[in-house]
Order: sequence, then structure tokens, then C-alpha cells
Amino acid sequence: MANRSYLYSADSLPNESEIPQRIRCISEHNWDVPLAHKLMAGRGTTIVPSMIWNPPIGIAADYASGAALLLDLLRAVGEGLEDDAEFAACVAGTTAHLEKQRAEYFILETGEIVSMTDDDPAASVRRLASDDIPDAVARAEAAIAGRDDAWLTSLRSDWQSHFASFYGEALYFSFPN
Repeated sequence: MANRSYLYSADSLPNESEIPQRIRCISEHNWDVPLAHKLMAGRGTTIVPSMIWNPPIGIAADYASGAALLLDLLRAVGEGLEDDAEFAACVAGTTAHLEKQRAEYFILETGEIVSMTDDDPAASVRRLASDDIPDAVARAEAAIAGRDDAWLTSLRSDWQSHFASFYGEALYFSFPN
């Protein structure tokens, strides 16, 4: 079994007593929290109770602006990959899935990833929300604005590890509607 990060969407946030009524599956990624997940969780980022695990290790964010940030970065990355049909298919599939699963919030679940080390999972999620995600957002904003071409070049050379997660209506952890 691979350890994964999971990304969902919902119209309300989980709280101490309940999870949202309708949870839509967005994406899962093996062995890491990919750049795409960080960007989608990068606007209005807040820590919430997990919908899967007991510690308060969920991360919620604004759906519309997080999706827009990812799609803007994909456009910038794509400016150097015009002849890459696999990248174009990844972008088209991601765009269509994000539109179909649209909700008010993204909810990022990283429990399997942050449990891979001996660090406290809650502290790891706090670092992710306060350092890693904002750093990724700042880097993406700079690249989109044309101020970080070197980073865009590095993303183009390894775009699969950053953007080619499994997008689907059912993930390893799915929720009944």
C-alpha cells in the first residue's frame, strides 16, 4: 500500500462533531503532497479536524481561488510544453474534473504522509499549512507573473511528479453521499 495525500471538495468544513454532508473526491497522490495539492489548498488555508483520522490534521482552503491558482500555473508551465500531448491531456482532465467536482472548499488529508516520520503529525500539518503551502503559492505566483523562469523550467522537466496525480470520483478513502 502506498501512503497518499488525498484531496476532496465540500460545501462545508468538518468540525469536531461532524464531517460535511457531501464530500466529492478530487485527487490522490502516492508518497508525497504534490505541488498541485499544495496550490489547491493555498488560498484561505486553515487547519480543520481530519475527516479520516483522529488528530486535527485536515487542511481546508477556498476552492475557487485554489483551483484558479493551479490552472494559472498549468498554463504557464504549458507555455514550454506545447508539443507534449501527455501534458495537454493531463491539463484537460484536471480542468474537467475540477469543474465537475466544484464546491466551496478543498479539504486536504495528509495523515498517511505526515505519519511516515517520527514527527508529531499535528505539528507536521501545522508546518505544511504555515510554511510549505504558502511557500509553494508564493513561488507559483512569481512564476505566473514571469519572475521565476528557472522554476518553471524545472517544473516542465518533471511535470508528472507535480501535476499527474490520480483524479477520480472514487479515491482509496471515499465517502458515501
